[in-house]
Amino acid sequence: MRSVSPPAGGSVPGRGAAAPHRPAPRAVRRGAARRAAALTAALTAALLAAACVPGTDGSAAPGAGGSGAAASEVPDPAKAGKATLTVWDQEIRGGQNAELERLNREFEEKYPNVRIKRVARSFSDLKTTLKLAISGNKPPDVIQANQGYPDMVAFVKAGLLRPLDDYAGIYAWNTRYPATLLNLNRVSADARNFGTGRLYGISQTGEYIGVYYNKDVLDDAGVEPPETWKDLTDALPELKEEGELPVQFGNLDKYPAIHTFGVLQNQAGGAEEARESVFGRGEGFDDDPTREAARTLADWKKRGYVPEGANGTGYDDAAKKFADGEGAFLITGTWQLADLKKSMGGKLGFMPPPPAESGAPPVTTGGQGLAWSVTSRARHPQVAAAYLDFITSAHAADVMTEEGVLPALPGKAARRLPEGSADAQMVDGWRKLNDSDGLVPYLDYTTPTFYDSLSADLQGVIDGKLSPGELSTRMHRSYTSFQDKQAGRKPKP
Repeated sequence: MRSVSPPAGGSVPGRGAAAPHRPAPRAVRRGAARRAAALTAALTAALLAAACVPGTDGSAAPGAGGSGAAASEVPDPAKAGKATLTVWDQEIRGGQNAELERLNREFEEKYPNVRIKRVARSFSDLKTTLKLAISGNKPPDVIQANQGYPDMVAFVKAGLLRPLDDYAGIYAWNTRYPATLLNLNRVSADARNFGTGRLYGISQTGEYIGVYYNKDVLDDAGVEPPETWKDLTDALPELKEEGELPVQFGNLDKYPAIHTFGVLQNQAGGAEEARESVFGRGEGFDDDPTREAARTLADWKKRGYVPEGANGTGYDDAAKKFADGEGAFLITGTWQLADLKKSMGGKLGFMPPPPAESGAPPVTTGGQGLAWSVTSRARHPQVAAAYLDFITSAHAADVMTEEGVLPALPGKAARRLPEGSADAQMVDGWRKLNDSDGLVPYLDYTTPTFYDSLSADLQGVIDGKLSPGELSTRMHRSYTSFQDKQAGRKPKP
């Protein structure tokens, strides 16, 4: 789960009287195809080689796991002697916690000589304490690292993570995972860019920002589940007139607004440019979709489509209120599904943000959960690698599905989900998004400081203290300043 969250490691909704909607799907598909082809071509040779010859990219540099040599055969944790594997993660929610606890027990049963010492923290707590922990005298062996510049790239630059290309070859992660997912866990050799270079983690879960809906609330208001984005935005005033809260939303934790804003930006036609800019290849955020998304978010607050005290309501509190019937829609990540389903049962529905035209490919913010990484000073790097392979295996995917969690690579259990259930809707949406290259990375990956600045600025937009134009200007300035620094250029005043 990426509570930014991933990746994640971690985006939605409609608009009342905002500027006219400009659909993106066709342009996004053309641009996505070009990007996918270019990125795949650039990495194909390296990926194929790594799948056959471990460590071919130089990932076995001194300090990689403390031995200075690449792993060359499948590790056997049973031969490691008595070993304690310290694992830091943020899988604290019901379904995520349950699947990981199950898999940890199974790993210990399979290897009785290994004990897993788990430290589970919320995403916010993990983000705050992790760097200090892995740079200390007794760092954990395995951690979950949020992708992008603020965390993963910073850790790599500081020499705190072990490259995993050798294990990717041994365990065939390069062929098990599509390149588009693996690339989110790559950092360049000079630690200046992410999305290319060495592999520093592997993700267990898939995730995307979607629209949860309460079937009973919609029925009582005479509103059908939306098939298009216009259906959703048209439903908001209807729900309010019927005395229902249209969109439940809590932003005290700040990150939820990043998710909501990201999807609004996608729906306003900014998906392609946002994706390019997150990876440092775009024109930035001085554009109409960014301003329109901010106008929509502010407009929803003004019209009462979201709670009055949204900035003072916790993310989990908002989810509980939605589960209790306060709100027709909740726009957040797939990681909430297990907990909501437990409370709501058959009343819960879920979908990717509906497209501009019924039946068109969806587009939304998402990708994969936070990366599971091995620290550079892990005491048992081979046991750690075996653990990563175990919790991302086909069996693990089935365990995740049974606990209501979306695997990055759904397996047999996903095909047995009851048709029409929220779980089946979630998996179906994941497949459609991947088939159409409809996933847009989380905006907070963009620069080392983007998470802090954007989350704070979006609170200002919601409170009316920051205009849409000012938000766009600040985002763009942060992006261009960082890109200038990366290129060695003097930042523009």
